[in-house]
Amino acid sequence: MRFIIQRDRLVQSVQDVMKAVTSRTTIPILTGIKIVADHEGVTLTGSDSDISIESFIPKEEDGNEIVEIKQPGAIVLQAKFFSEIVKKLPTDSVEIEVQNHLQTVIRSGKSEFNLNGLDAEEYPHLPQIEENNKFSIPTDLLKAMIRQTVFAVSTSETRPILTGVNWKMENGELICIATDSHRLALRKSRVETEMNDNYNVVIPGKSLNELSKIVDDSNEHVDIVITENQILFKAKHLLFFSRLLEGNYPDTSRLIPNESKTEVTVRTKDFLQAIDRASLLAREGRNNVVKLATLEDEGLEISSNTPEIGKVVEEVQSQAIEGEELKISFSAKYMMDALKALEGTDIKISFTGAMRPFVIRPMHDETILQLILPVRTY
Repeated sequence: MRFIIQRDRLVQSVQDVMKAVTSRTTIPILTGIKIVADHEGVTLTGSDSDISIESFIPKEEDGNEIVEIKQPGAIVLQAKFFSEIVKKLPTDSVEIEVQNHLQTVIRSGKSEFNLNGLDAEEYPHLPQIEENNKFSIPTDLLKAMIRQTVFAVSTSETRPILTGVNWKMENGELICIATDSHRLALRKSRVETEMNDNYNVVIPGKSLNELSKIVDDSNEHVDIVITENQILFKAKHLLFFSRLLEGNYPDTSRLIPNESKTEVTVRTKDFLQAIDRASLLAREGRNNVVKLATLEDEGLEISSNTPEIGKVVEEVQSQAIEGEELKISFSAKYMMDALKALEGTDIKISFTGAMRPFVIRPMHDETILQLILPVRTY
């Protein structure tokens, strides 16, 4: 194998596939990046057997030559060293050549590295996915749907299914739900699909975080293919495979209250900043709890009290308060996470009592909601 490639494109592809490579693997060859050169271009692959990422660099794009293939072939190189080397090479072009016994030479300008390669035949094959069930979604929408739900997944392995985001495809609508059993985030959207089937899968939160970092903020579409135990995201020159979590995701629809006793409308920014200030003294405490109480004149009192540190009280003017008066306590962190995920200047918070979950929605937007369980404080 021998080819000459633009360094910038190589660096970008290496950074993308590195997101799937881990040093903690039971399969030693997976600490490497697989490089395949053929007459169409160069393909790089990284995998930790949960996530696999394949990045393709075409021979030419928009009339510019990116790769010159001198001799096709394949090799696996240690990811840690290879990624550091390509980042620091001195010139804009890189030559990679595999010699006898998998010895690989990397040349750039007057710099030359020799790396011991591994046999590409021993690298596990990526899942072969039949593309019968696929739908398409704009990249910016995909990133938004991940950002607005993935923070609410559980970080505890006691219920592994909750470490993922539940994606449901029903009648041309994609619904994404994440919960750690103390809070819940939901986002839904219409999508373009040829599928008639309904789907219900759970994607590891870690996979979605990595995917979100790799796909560009563009208006291009990502194709999504679902099988029994894998999901594949196909963007331009990029394939991202993730295994799915096994098991049934809990039915969360029961958690979301239909009616409310108190409804508060408030400016998102004012409310977020007040919660942030109140949490300054709460953060030291084990519980990070902030209290909210409705006042007579459509005001909200936000307070926090940590006996050994001090207390903070602040009043925020709301746009409207309807229904019963209310005192409630909740985690400042959960509230701030939820508010940052919502778009729009105003939010409506629907309470059904001091010990019942409450729901936060942007005004005039039915596609997204955040739910938080209150904290008992006596």
